[in-house]
Amino acid sequence: MKRRLPKPTKAYKNLEFLISPDARIIRMLAEFVEPQSRFRHQGVKDTIVFFGSARIRPLRESRRYLASVREKVRLLKKPDRKSLLVLREAHTMVKMSKYYEDTVELARLLTTWSKKLSKSNRFVVCSGGGPGIMEAANKGASLAKGKTIGLNISLPFEQFANPYISKELNFEFHYFFLRKFWFVYLAKALVVFPGGFGTLDELMEVLTLLQTEKIKKKMTVVIYGTEYWNRVINFEEMVQHGVLSMEELSLFKFIDTPKEAFEYLRNSLMKNYPTG
Repeated sequence: MKRRLPKPTKAYKNLEFLISPDARIIRMLAEFVEPQSRFRHQGVKDTIVFFGSARIRPLRESRRYLASVREKVRLLKKPDRKSLLVLREAHTMVKMSKYYEDTVELARLLTTWSKKLSKSNRFVVCSGGGPGIMEAANKGASLAKGKTIGLNISLPFEQFANPYISKELNFEFHYFFLRKFWFVYLAKALVVFPGGFGTLDELMEVLTLLQTEKIKKKMTVVIYGTEYWNRVINFEEMVQHGVLSMEELSLFKFIDTPKEAFEYLRNSLMKNYPTG
């Protein structure tokens, strides 16, 4: 009797192959198809996406940190330059915490409102899933007892899933471009809070897609925090230099309070996407 060879591992069960460069396209497809399947099963039709810094902390936490820094500086006979710099950064942290608290409130208001629209999940709050402004957005939606999405990504630092994301809507991406696709594909509105490189990248990519009409649907874009953004980006100066038109500045609106942002988003969404 001939000896039978053991059955080889099927390709879709071969982990060594699946994590190899040859299977990169399969991994990309998985990050497209698996979220699509989950969103469908969870009945998520559209989203309101929040962008912002992962480094902005809650007000209470920032105040505690400032108090500890002040105490350390007080105990020094002659504070050095480094200690004074840390103290200044702690004061800035408290100032920036306003945006964390405003994010929580805006996400709460939007979720409370959207839950009353229909039995389906409309305008679900979505964030990048990490700490800072992302955490605040998910927290606000969670306080309103609504579903909330976290599109996390594997990074060597700073990024971890916050505890306020709905368990069934907690995602972990490897590829930035597929994460960005899912940010934009379901979004009917975008709220951009103060942030750094990542936030600027996300904001500018969406504005470019709207400007070039690669995004065909109507999308409301709120840039939150006029003082911060006017210091970081001078859009009007770009118009003066002829690289933007005044009409292109209508792609977004600056807003500074949760109430104003909520009313503007609610009215825009009801105009563009009325629910029957």
